[in-house]
Amino acid sequence: MSNFLGSHAINMDAKGRLAIPAKVREELAQLCGGRIVLTASAGEERCLLIYPESQWESVEAQINALPTMKKSVRRLQRIMLGYATPLELDGAGRVLVPPTLRSFANLEKKLMLVGQGKKLELWSEEQWFEWLDDSADDDEMPPEMEALSL
Repeated sequence: MSNFLGSHAINMDAKGRLAIPAKVREELAQLCGGRIVLTASAGEERCLLIYPESQWESVEAQINALPTMKKSVRRLQRIMLGYATPLELDGAGRVLVPPTLRSFANLEKKLMLVGQGKKLELWSEEQWFEWLDDSADDDEMPPEMEALSL
């Protein structure tokens, strides 16, 4: 099972291509032959999610199984499934980010690729650092986090 950790400052070229760092590329090659699914995050943050193809199949099944009578479920489905784009790393370990996804996440040249265990997040570098600096945390800590000893 994948274990994507760490963060990587990367660049996207004028055509919308980005090179996946070698360490991450090697793991993607082993897990899914370089076949990934890139989609929009349905959360408040405007970032993209990168799933190995096999991991995405599980996520997609979970999303499709949700009851569609709820507005929040339809929103999640429309964003995550509607933006989902299967891609394959080229011989140089690059992928072309579609214009719709670049626009959604406000991606320009400087990006951050952030490991999240079973998936990766792709952020505009500017928005990533804004998010890190944001001290306005309105959420209460869930009980599951109170028990953590880090």
